[in-house]
Amino acid sequence: MLLFNTLTREKEEFNPLKDGVAGVYTCGPTVYDFAHIGNLRAFLFADILKRTLLHTGFKVNLIMNITDVGHLTGDRDMGEDKLAAAAAAVGKTAWEVASYYTDAFLRDVKELNIILPDKLPKATDHIKEMITLIAELEKKGFTYRTSDGIYFDTSKLKDYGKLARLDLEGLREGARVEINKEKKNPTDFALWKFSTPSSSPPSHGGESKRDMEWESPWGVGFPGWHVECSAMSVKYLGQPFDIHTGGVDHIPIHHTNEIAQSEAAAGKPLANFWLHSEFLMVDERRMAKSEGNLITLEELKKRGFTPLAYRYFILGGHYRSKMNFTDEAMRGAQNALDNLYALTAEAKEPKIGCAEYEKQFFAEVEDDLNTPEALAVMWQMLKSDYPAEAKLQSLLEFDKILGLSIKETWEELRRPLPLEIQKLVIEREKNRALSNWGAADAFREQIKKAGFDIKDTDSGPIVRRKA
Repeated sequence: MLLFNTLTREKEEFNPLKDGVAGVYTCGPTVYDFAHIGNLRAFLFADILKRTLLHTGFKVNLIMNITDVGHLTGDRDMGEDKLAAAAAAVGKTAWEVASYYTDAFLRDVKELNIILPDKLPKATDHIKEMITLIAELEKKGFTYRTSDGIYFDTSKLKDYGKLARLDLEGLREGARVEINKEKKNPTDFALWKFSTPSSSPPSHGGESKRDMEWESPWGVGFPGWHVECSAMSVKYLGQPFDIHTGGVDHIPIHHTNEIAQSEAAAGKPLANFWLHSEFLMVDERRMAKSEGNLITLEELKKRGFTPLAYRYFILGGHYRSKMNFTDEAMRGAQNALDNLYALTAEAKEPKIGCAEYEKQFFAEVEDDLNTPEALAVMWQMLKSDYPAEAKLQSLLEFDKILGLSIKETWEELRRPLPLEIQKLVIEREKNRALSNWGAADAFREQIKKAGFDIKDTDSGPIVRRKA
């Protein structure tokens, strides 16, 4: 199995540290708001990676963190804590906000058919481990104190910035005026931030204090974002571990700083492979809160698209390529998925599959998760002369990677519809054939009111009971 390693900028054969077991850490959500579909692309990528590793024969231990403290509005330790800001905006505590949006994220994960991570550690449950890591860095001389926190001195690490291949001299020469003028270097980052009175609702009898703060050897405060992932990944996977994933936006700051502090503390690599998924774009601009172009999964559903149609859309692009989101592209993905489901309904039972197509399909996904080419192989198979039952058997194998709920949908489509619904569908098709669109739409509404969805495909209408 080949994977593109950001650290070396090359495709490399994946060989785990422990025979037969792959340890994977993926940067999870910061739970201060709903995840947008650009965020969700990175989690779909991690899911496809896990599914491919499983199919290749590995046991997989995938850890995804929940960032519920310490992620500032500026990744370079500027601004306020995103959780605290969100809490202040709605008059809730940071704990309440984190709980609400964690639940919302897990609902999105379920609807996208993402396999739940083996562990979902929360940053707030691992403060002890973070303090231990910072203390080790202090002991080895990598830290210094400013008026607002404990910082990592990046000049003490010879190969700082190797993941992003940063031009450190250029950064130093072109550094703008820092908000924190006490930083020794523009790339230095906070390990521990000291508490200051917060604008979020007081936790105790009107005290002006942060909702989330802890005692430490350096004073009351909270951890920096980067130290959270280092502490949790090493706790659950050891150091080094096999694969670290995230979005490309993590490369220059977050992952660079994870590597720096982890390797400084332990004297060995944090992870052997670093994998990064590209941005989702809207009108050629990155989807981001700062751009004001966010779309949530719930918004997609309101536009008439299913979560699995979004999953199909993402499968249609390589994880290392930018993808441009449009309603037209989503309609194409929805139609393709509906047609796929309709074709499965032609098979009575899955039987011996299409061996050469299965070989081609899995060769593509094992070559750096090349899902666009894998989908192309799938459609070539569906257009072939193989019987429907053989195609279904291969589709069930493919779906171990694709995660499109093909078996569940096939089983549902094979169940007989109630007689009254069958009659409505027949009448609607008659009126469509005669171009009586008003009457056809009226029958569609009757079908919907009875609790069924109907979608037209190249192979005829698909009628399914509403979820």
